[in-house]
Amino acid sequence: MPYINLISPANPQISISQNDIAGFMQKAMHLNEENSRKLRAIFRMSGIEKRHTVIPDYQFADDRDWKFYPQLNNGKLLPSTADRMKLFEQHALPLAQKSLESVFQQYDPKDFTHLVTVSCTGMFAPGLDIQLIKKSGLNSGIERTSIQFMGCFAAFNALKTAHHICRSEQNAKVLIVCVELCTIHFQSDFSEDNLLANTLFGDGASAVVVSNEKTEQALQMKAFKSVVEGDSEKEMAWNIGNLGFEMKLSSYVPEVIAQNIARLGVELMEKLQLTLKDINQFAIHPGGKRILEAVEKGLELPKEINESAYKVLKEFGNMSSPTVLFVLQEMWNKIQPRDKVLSFAFGPGLTMESMLLERVEK
Repeated sequence: MPYINLISPANPQISISQNDIAGFMQKAMHLNEENSRKLRAIFRMSGIEKRHTVIPDYQFADDRDWKFYPQLNNGKLLPSTADRMKLFEQHALPLAQKSLESVFQQYDPKDFTHLVTVSCTGMFAPGLDIQLIKKSGLNSGIERTSIQFMGCFAAFNALKTAHHICRSEQNAKVLIVCVELCTIHFQSDFSEDNLLANTLFGDGASAVVVSNEKTEQALQMKAFKSVVEGDSEKEMAWNIGNLGFEMKLSSYVPEVIAQNIARLGVELMEKLQLTLKDINQFAIHPGGKRILEAVEKGLELPKEINESAYKVLKEFGNMSSPTVLFVLQEMWNKIQPRDKVLSFAFGPGLTMESMLLERVEK
């Protein structure tokens, strides 16, 4: 039976307050007084206090201090997608290795039979998986799977992949590494999509160990359920442009979630002959403050149930795929034996993923 044995999150060293990031945005997006007030209002209401990034520029409102971004007010273009992918290749491995520090304190790198790498914010080949083999001491023959461009719910697909591997191979030990550098894709055009993206996203990574070993505090993966909501593919999308990846994030997304999440939860519970009343704790991907509020509305939950998700949002923002893993790690010591944890994440499609975990007694 597959278990999550360990979750190990990590962030880049640079941490910037929302207020300082707002100063950069005002300058880089050429905002007039009215739109500056709008941006600062959105930042204040975001529920985010700070975010991590690999780009120092976001600390500075004065473009003379910018290193990665050109002085946009002088008519220079944003960095190209190629420039941004070079930055991803430069920073993805160190951040991945940072997330693995706790893992390798407990496990020998040679113990792992499978490696699953996850990212929607960058790609190159030979990729992060090859780099990890060469730099982290993993077996050169380790079986590799790369999950790319699936967005904020991609950690669920990595966990499902690990779940299936462990069910088919008793001695499998799977290492998952999610790395997202969302902030390398800043867009300067003034639009609702860009305002939301520039408000929410930060950089982060998380490693996860999955095996059939019932370690102390392990979380058993009981069931998964996914749904793609009809006629909602335009509400959330992630496109590759010439000047970076471009986010489409409709303000209607929270309403889609509020209207449909209860049905998804019920269908997942039915697979195990359970009901939502059997759930002790919830681990919700904090895609944004309104996303968490939509889940609370749809499932008729008190705000307090999302305490860990709000804390992750406040301290890190939305880091795409590793974010829900940060929430689970924040909850890790609060989950009691036999507690059932219902987890959700959302992404392009509009896709809604769900997962049921249970804390086991060793």
